[in-house]
Amino acid sequence: MRLSFGQDLSMRQTQSQKMVLAPRMIQSMEILQLPILALQERIEQELQENAVLEKEERDPDLPEESARVEDETAPRDDKELVVKEDSNNEDDFERLLSMTEDMPNDFDERPRLSSNRLEEAAERSHDAMANAARAVTLHDYLLDQLAYFDLDEPTRRMAERIIYSLDDNGRLPTPLEDILGPQATEENMAVAKAGLAIVQKLDPPGVGARDLRECWLLQLTPDMLFYEELRTLIGNHLDDLAQNRRPAIARKTGYTLELIDTVVQQLKKLNAHPGSDFKESHIPTVTPDVFVDRLDDGTYKVRLEEHDTPRLFISPLYRRMLRNGAASTEDREYIKRKINAAQWLIESIGQRRNTIQKVAQAIIDHQTEFLERGPEHIVPLKMQQIADRVKVHVTTVSRAVDDKWIQTPRGIFPLKRFFGGGTKSASGEDVAWDKVRLKLQEIVDNEDKSRPFSDDDLVKELARHGIKVARRTVTKYRKSMKIPSSRQRREWTAETNGESQG
Repeated sequence: MRLSFGQDLSMRQTQSQKMVLAPRMIQSMEILQLPILALQERIEQELQENAVLEKEERDPDLPEESARVEDETAPRDDKELVVKEDSNNEDDFERLLSMTEDMPNDFDERPRLSSNRLEEAAERSHDAMANAARAVTLHDYLLDQLAYFDLDEPTRRMAERIIYSLDDNGRLPTPLEDILGPQATEENMAVAKAGLAIVQKLDPPGVGARDLRECWLLQLTPDMLFYEELRTLIGNHLDDLAQNRRPAIARKTGYTLELIDTVVQQLKKLNAHPGSDFKESHIPTVTPDVFVDRLDDGTYKVRLEEHDTPRLFISPLYRRMLRNGAASTEDREYIKRKINAAQWLIESIGQRRNTIQKVAQAIIDHQTEFLERGPEHIVPLKMQQIADRVKVHVTTVSRAVDDKWIQTPRGIFPLKRFFGGGTKSASGEDVAWDKVRLKLQEIVDNEDKSRPFSDDDLVKELARHGIKVARRTVTKYRKSMKIPSSRQRREWTAETNGESQG
């Protein structure tokens, strides 16, 4: 009997290329991508998990040059540490055992913080905890005020529910019907309205509003200047104001354009987000990875400031345990694995330092005009250009600049700030998009506000300054820069009002 199959089960040999990254390469890429603060956290984590890894304690009062650098003062072979899964790496560990023979054998010989420095650090920590008082939230502030009202229990509970339903801006985004639920009665709705009315009487003015119109109306008081005019504009003409249709407002209200402008100035004093002052402000701390110094000859030199980054070395104690044979076979294998991991980390950190410094120096060399003359003189730069110059892969450049900051004589910038495409000037020179944006903002700032430039006009104005861009590009940049349209930028006068009516 012969079996036949509907599918071809024959074996075929195919050839394909596949890149397999070694664990050491993966770790190097991970370390390279870390910003300085994340690197410090990673080092502390490794110190806790790897017993053979130690850090050098340095006194901040001592100059940087006096601190001993791990493995830099000791003779070492130039042979690269190669870790293979199918061997015991005896050659590599012999090299590790011979490293830094002149390192101190007991911990007390290494530099340590003085008692005064330790006391100062403890005092700073205590002060920081003492000053870390919990900020008052909007909800807390409103509930404290609510306690002074003599309310029946259902109204009080409803007012509290409404307070907890407010968003960060102090608005009530949820309709009362949704707060009450589908089983609510007319009596429940009456209680909800009473509770909302109480909340809307609380400070800051405008809290509890359900939209912008109600928010601003709640902030008006009869003793305010132009009270009636403000009520009219807010109550009936917010859409016209948003679209800058002031002649239409003048026709509907009988107000002059000058009066409308004056009332609008008063309107700008009202708060559209009354709860925003209670938002917790988390200002991210920017710690530069790279610093730029201007030398006496006018050139710029980059440096990495790593004084707060621990310097690492492999424990002499564990190296001696391997050398004198005091450890068991199992312990020796464990120590070898830990020494191996520690050496990987140390070399990855060193490679990170060298790569970032080379990449940053190449960037600064390319953007010298930016440092000399300002942001409007930045030139187009692609990561591939830096990769070719430093002789690394473009992904290495991407990781080297990712989430890294550089301190320059002109301020602190993300390293990615110096990259970007551009267009051609009338003379054929490359013009960075940043320069286009700056010139666009300059043109808008200096235009005649009674006859602001349309996007087509902005294209012509940029061309007059030697920058050729498409209209859609101007529109995209104008919107991204939050520049209003020409209609919204127009300032109306009696003359322009007459022109529009004519």
